[in-house]
Amino acid sequence: MLSEQTRTIVKSTAPVLAEHGKTITTVFYRNMFEAHPELLNIFNQANQKQGRQQTALANTVYAAAVHIDNLEAILPAVVQIANKHVSLGVKAEHYPIVGEYLLKAIQEVLGDAATDEIINAWAEAYGVIADVFISIENGMYEKSETQENGWSFFKDFTIARKVKESDNITSFYLKPADGHNVPSYEAGQYITVRLAIPGEEFLFNRQYSLSQASRPDEFRISVKREADNDPNGLVSVYLHEQVEEGDTVEVSAPAGEFVLDVKRNTPVAFVSGGVGITPMMSMFETVATQTPERPVSFLHAARNETVHAFDKDIQQYVAAMDNAKYKTLYSDEPQGYITRELLEDMIDVNGEVYVCGPVPFMEKMISELRAIGMTDAQIHYEFFGPAVALQTV
Repeated sequence: MLSEQTRTIVKSTAPVLAEHGKTITTVFYRNMFEAHPELLNIFNQANQKQGRQQTALANTVYAAAVHIDNLEAILPAVVQIANKHVSLGVKAEHYPIVGEYLLKAIQEVLGDAATDEIINAWAEAYGVIADVFISIENGMYEKSETQENGWSFFKDFTIARKVKESDNITSFYLKPADGHNVPSYEAGQYITVRLAIPGEEFLFNRQYSLSQASRPDEFRISVKREADNDPNGLVSVYLHEQVEEGDTVEVSAPAGEFVLDVKRNTPVAFVSGGVGITPMMSMFETVATQTPERPVSFLHAARNETVHAFDKDIQQYVAAMDNAKYKTLYSDEPQGYITRELLEDMIDVNGEVYVCGPVPFMEKMISELRAIGMTDAQIHYEFFGPAVALQTV
């Protein structure tokens, strides 16, 4: 428990963090990587170059300051971040390093304004928050390792098949190199693929949604090939152009909280944009194969037919289901966008809806779903991106 004095001091720094947070986190990462370059094997370097990681950490530190009286208010975000940490192999030993360089960055940026009292209060607060993360993550590691066919950290997998799904999306079927089966997973979860790319000094970690319903012997991820000049494109281009069937990659155990609630039988809708269709495929196939009588709507937005993955697969499932609707809109065509009217026509507002896609798409869809009468409790989504110091997506 934090003392009243510590909570008061930390709360008082919130306005300063709102103003200087990005500068503090930029200095933090720079100094930490200079002292511990090995951590670049964990962090997403593309997000570092784009400044996304720095902004995300600044927002997280600010949220901690604002909610220091009631840290339970940010517990859902903590659990989401902890899932990402576990999928990346973040360990308890990393937290003191982050704490040390975060406090040093606050001192460096704020100068004399960062009094001993403020630094000591933040050191105490960070220790409490870090302990929460470590405890949650240790529980996740234990659960992952003790489940049937489970493991902790990373394990070698073989590329069993490589299948082109559209002009820019390719699926990779992954099987354990030791010949064992894989653990069962919840529809919507993801794995981390860790790669050593020739000519690059550090390892690359990328998280990909599992794009099919849980199967006993394999995982499937479906990767969008980014543009060659996109900082995020290095790994996807390597996977598309260099990784072949029979090659080996390292894979983490499934993780994530954005998952289908299979206990419900109420109407369910899936709304996706672009490569955001990947977790939806896992969820949709789970409904189609386990509860095909459940009312389902599937709305997908893509640029055009050439980049639309899984269309035939979805149509085959829909044809075999009792009460399923499916519609795709292409933005290259006139009126090729998902509108409020279409949502009203396709979605039962008494059911559940899952949303995934680019951030602007998700923000628009969530706003429109609220406008047609759906509550936040009915709308399920997850913004994929960096959220905290050791989160690297």
